[in-house]
Amino acid sequence: MPIYEYHCSACGHRADVLQKISDAPLTNCPHCHAEAFSKQLSAAGFQLKGSGWYATDFKGGSSSSPAPTESKSEAPAHACGTGGCGSCA
Repeated sequence: MPIYEYHCSACGHRADVLQKISDAPLTNCPHCHAEAFSKQLSAAGFQLKGSGWYATDFKGGSSSSPAPTESKSEAPAHACGTGGCGSCA
């Protein structure tokens, strides 16, 4: 359930209220009981976690030159990283 910010224009009281999206907005101020309590527009707070598209596709720093490609004359990388195993050529 989202948390909504409310403000009373009569007394200045502010409150954060946990409500369902389908709930009707509150109108009566819990502090002064005036019908001047209104929902405020605020930024949504969320955090992206994991390895989704935002982490892979929109990394900062654009490069104007393309990445260098391997030439066919270079030796392939060793499977173990050191060249000491039997699978390395």
